[in-house]
Amino acid sequence: MGKLERRIKDVEKALRTLKEISCEPYSVVVRDAAIQRFEYTFEAFWKFLRDYLREAEGIRCNSPKSCFKEALGAGLISEEKTVTCLEMTDNRNLTAHTYIEQIAEQIYRKIEQYYKLMEAIFNLAKAKLQNKN
Repeated sequence: MGKLERRIKDVEKALRTLKEISCEPYSVVVRDAAIQRFEYTFEAFWKFLRDYLREAEGIRCNSPKSCFKEALGAGLISEEKTVTCLEMTDNRNLTAHTYIEQIAEQIYRKIEQYYKLMEAIFNLAKAKLQNKN
């Protein structure tokens, strides 16, 4: 199995766990678990996008923000989705480097939106890959 295929499997698993936790009733433990799952899902997602852009589009990028901007340029995502992806990156960085209750609550409330965004972009890229093969 190639690197991109492994990335696809990783994102599928991560998205599944993120969706699963978002169905749980709210509690501080669920919120914190959802944020943790958001973090690793985000990491799997942007690394998939990096590898997709390199292999399928011939575009190199080395950070989440640069990959989202390149995905816009490649026509994979809209300007509006790019803005949300950049916001999502900032929020992921906040969760990884500090713990502030208010920020945790704000990010938790956006996780479902971020899940849907990552899933949509992932599915579009995956479909484009399948059409190329």
